[in-house]
Amino acid sequence: MFKFFLVFTLLANYSYASNHIDSLLITLESKMNNRLIFDNGKEKTIDNYKTILADSLLKDETRFLITKKLIYELEYYSFDAALYYSLENQKLASKINNPIFISESKILIAKILIESGRYKESLDILNEIQRKKIPSELLSSYFFSLKEGYSELSYYSSIQKNKDIYYQLYNKYQDSLSNILPKSSDEILRLKEKEFRDNRQLDEALKVNEIRIKGKKSGTRLFSLITFERSLLYELAKNRPQEKKYLILSAISDIEASVKDNASLSKLAMIFYKENKIYKAHKYINFSLDDAKFFNSKLRFINLSKILTLITEAYEKQSDHQKNKLTNSLYFISALAAFLFFTLIFIYKQNKNLSIARKQLKNNNAELKNLNSQLNNSNNELKDLYQKLLKADLVKEKYVGTFLNLYSDYINKLDLYRKLVKKHIKLDRIDELLKITESKQVIDTEIKIFHKNFDESFLHIYPNFIDQFNKLLKKDKQVTLKKGELLNTELRIYALIRLGINNSDQIATILRYSVSTIYNYRVKLKNNSLHTRDNFEDEVKKIS
Repeated sequence: MFKFFLVFTLLANYSYASNHIDSLLITLESKMNNRLIFDNGKEKTIDNYKTILADSLLKDETRFLITKKLIYELEYYSFDAALYYSLENQKLASKINNPIFISESKILIAKILIESGRYKESLDILNEIQRKKIPSELLSSYFFSLKEGYSELSYYSSIQKNKDIYYQLYNKYQDSLSNILPKSSDEILRLKEKEFRDNRQLDEALKVNEIRIKGKKSGTRLFSLITFERSLLYELAKNRPQEKKYLILSAISDIEASVKDNASLSKLAMIFYKENKIYKAHKYINFSLDDAKFFNSKLRFINLSKILTLITEAYEKQSDHQKNKLTNSLYFISALAAFLFFTLIFIYKQNKNLSIARKQLKNNNAELKNLNSQLNNSNNELKDLYQKLLKADLVKEKYVGTFLNLYSDYINKLDLYRKLVKKHIKLDRIDELLKITESKQVIDTEIKIFHKNFDESFLHIYPNFIDQFNKLLKKDKQVTLKKGELLNTELRIYALIRLGINNSDQIATILRYSVSTIYNYRVKLKNNSLHTRDNFEDEVKKIS
C-alpha cells in the first residue's frame, strides 16, 4: 500500500512539474514573439540618453555621468555600441583630468571586453592601472573584473601550467573582493554559492541562491543571472524539470530586459535536442543566434557554433523524415481515394437498383402499411394507458387482475381485427376494409367497456369514494349520478387523482378528453369545495 502511495505521489508531482513547465514554455514563446516590444523600449531609453548627450552646452562632468548610464544600458545589448561609448568616455575622462573618472572608464572598458571573451585585452588594461591610485569606491569593480578575467582564462586555457597560474590569480582577487564587500552583498553571496557548488554541497548552495533571488524581479540582468546559476545547481542534482524551469525563467527575464548576451536559451535548446524535441531546439538556438549576431560577441558565436551544427543537422534529418512520411502518406491517400472512388460508383449503382426495388415494394405495401400503422397506434395507445394505470401507487390485486384481463381481451380483439384485415386483403376487399376502419363504433363501444371496467374496479377498491368525495363539497354542489352510472366524468377525473395521476395531460389521454375540459372540471370542483380550494385535491388523495 505504501509503495502504491509513493508511486502515486511521484506520478502526481511529475505531472504537476510537467504542466508547470508547459505553462512556462507558453509564456517564454509569447515573450519571444513580442521581442520587438521589449527591444523598442530599450531603444527608446538609449535614444533618450543620446538626445541628452547631443546638447552641446552639456558640461563635461555631466556628459561623463550620462554616458556612463548609456553604457550600462548598452552593456548586454550591443557590444560595439557599449565599447564605442566606453572609449569615448575614457577620452572625456582624460580631458577632464579626473583620476577617478579615468580609472572608472578603464575598469568599465575591461569589464565589457571580458564579457565579450577578449580576456587578454581586458587584463592588459586593468594591469595598466596602478593599484594604489584606485579610489576605494572603485576597488570592488576592479577586483571583480580581474577575478572574472582570470577565471575565464583558467577555464579556457589548454596549457595546464598557465591554467594553474590563472586559477591562483583568480583566487587571489576573489579573496581581495571578499575582504572589501559587505557580507550581505550579492557578489559575496554569489562567491559563496559558487564555492558550495564547486564542492557539490548543493543543498547549501540552494539556500544561498534562495537568499539572492528573494525580492528580485524578472526583467533584470541580476534576476536572469541568479536563475541561470540556480539551474546549474539542479543540473548537478540531475533534476531536469527544475533545471528547465529556471532556465526558462532566466530566458524570459533576458528577453524582457533585452539582454542579447545570454546563455539560458541556448542551453535550453541543447536540453530539448537531447530530449529529441528538435523543433523547439531549432527554434530556440536560432533565436539565441539572432541575439548573438545583434550583440556581436565572438565568444557567444563560438559557444553557439558548437551546438548549432548538431541541432541544425538533426532538424534537417527530421524535416527530411517528415517529408518522406508526407510523400508516402500522399501516395497512400491517393491510392485510397482511387479505391474509394470506384467503391462509390459501385455503391451508387447498387443503390440505384435497390431504389427501384424499394419503389415497387412501396407501391405494393402502401395500403398494408397504413392499416398496420392504425393498428400500431391503437396498440400503443392501449400500452400507454396500461402503463399509466400501472403507475398508480395503491392499485390492489383485484384492480391489476381486472386490467390484465382487459388488456388480454384487447389483444384478442386486435388479433381478430388483424385476421379480419388479412382476410379482406387476401380477398381484395379493400373498400369493405376501409368502411370498417372509418367507423368509430368499435372505439365508442370499447370506451364504454373501459369506463365500466374502470368504474367497477375502482369502486371495488374504494367502495365509499363517492360518499366521502361528496362530503368535501358544498351540499348544493354535490355530485349526483344518473341511473345506471357507477361514476361520471367528474368522479373519474378525481378517481385518477386518487390513484396518483395528477397531470391533466395524462388524465385527458386516459379519458380521451381535451386538456382544457379536464382543467375546467377540476377548477369547477375546487370552487365547489366545502373548505379551502387549494387543499381540495390533497383531501381527495386521503380518501380510503
